[in-house]
Amino acid sequence: MNANKSIRPDVGSYRDRAGRVLTGPRGEIFRGLSNDALVQWQQVANSPFAQRAMAEGRLVATREMSPTECEQTGLAAEEVCGGIPWAGFVRHDRIPFVSYPYEWTWGMLRDAALSQLDLLREAFDSGFTLKDGTLYNTQWRGTSPVFIDTVSLERWTPGLPWMGYRQFCQTGLFPLWLQSFWQCPFHPWLRGRLDGIAPDEFNALCGWRDLFRRGVLVHGWLHARLQQSRPVADQDVRGALERRGLPAAAVRNSLNALRKVVARLSWSPPRSTWSDYAPAYSTADWQAKQQFVRRAVETGTPGMVWDLGCNTGDFARIAAETAPVVVALDGDHAAVEQLYRALRRESGSTAAQRILPLVGNVCDPSPNQGWLGAERRSWPNRGRPDLVLALALVHHLVLGAGIPLEQLLDWLHSLGGAVVLEFVDKSDPQARRVLHNRRDDDSGYSLEACEAGLRKRFGRCERLTLSDGGRTLFHALPR
Repeated sequence: MNANKSIRPDVGSYRDRAGRVLTGPRGEIFRGLSNDALVQWQQVANSPFAQRAMAEGRLVATREMSPTECEQTGLAAEEVCGGIPWAGFVRHDRIPFVSYPYEWTWGMLRDAALSQLDLLREAFDSGFTLKDGTLYNTQWRGTSPVFIDTVSLERWTPGLPWMGYRQFCQTGLFPLWLQSFWQCPFHPWLRGRLDGIAPDEFNALCGWRDLFRRGVLVHGWLHARLQQSRPVADQDVRGALERRGLPAAAVRNSLNALRKVVARLSWSPPRSTWSDYAPAYSTADWQAKQQFVRRAVETGTPGMVWDLGCNTGDFARIAAETAPVVVALDGDHAAVEQLYRALRRESGSTAAQRILPLVGNVCDPSPNQGWLGAERRSWPNRGRPDLVLALALVHHLVLGAGIPLEQLLDWLHSLGGAVVLEFVDKSDPQARRVLHNRRDDDSGYSLEACEAGLRKRFGRCERLTLSDGGRTLFHALPR
């Protein structure tokens, strides 16, 4: 599914062969469909496998809209666009917060890949297939993966393999192998190119011993050789397969084998640099901090909370007691993976349904990418939080990354919601740890400057100094 677009005629919209995605005035997600796409969708919607997947939340709930509903929502004016008539519209359930594979943990990428393969196998058993294989077609409700590109499901053409196989390898299998085999982070690779890691690029990383790893010879080495083969590139492979026919059993067996390869992968995260942060507090201070955050969340009853620098999620969990959506972001992949695995073990709990763990750096956020910079948006542009938690974070950004305190406070204020901020004095052991082997030339970093900056930008500012004296909590509310 492509980036959400406005239905206003003065705003451009990305369009593919099937249709385009539009956003209604109240945030509804619609998609205009061509005649062929509408017929395909109607067949999918009537199939038991799709109805079951939507009921279970694995496939985003989607329904066709009646002409009356189109008229009421203002879609009638979109029935013709660029001379191409839309045959109809469907409405999708909204995903609380959009994320991308280059922001997921290794475990999230693996579970998204398995979920997509499971949906594909169910579809294939019912006579359908997926035209695409990119993992960008998966989103999350908490820690549950949801496949969102419903119009990617279509009738299987007898004789054809899964045509999304290469996309799946490039955005899923190869990045998983990268981290699983060699502890090489996959995030920069995926963020650097939306198409993912090409077969020949992955093959160039492999030594001869790697060819004995499960699946690498077929999905890595052979895949790359076929892509580089001139005879293969020059012929109409799809047409040849349709004429000669690939047995359905062969396609099914290949999907089952591919799933086994992914399911048997594992990754052991290294010890997290900051996962032992809680012991930096006395028991009394830790409890006081938890109570302060809980009061702040309960006071504002926010719809969406961002926990920036979430670590292993202690305060994201507190936020999830009240807020229906909590985006928990940290640059420490191992810490976020630890949070994700804990939430998956608690499947069905409130925290697992509400917390979305993501890997990301506040100083280097995911950029706008794709056509016109609008297909994949920077995470600060995908939503507005009602409350931001910035706990034990400011000293990392100011003292560690060199972000001016005034600019940081400006940015937090620009997000439009309330802020719970923890100021860590330079005398604190963790602040000294950040400053280790660095020049301390930031004279503007002080408790007084932080408090004055918050009071200047926000209407109300509550303060709590923890007993050890080196840490102060602020709850700043917008005017």
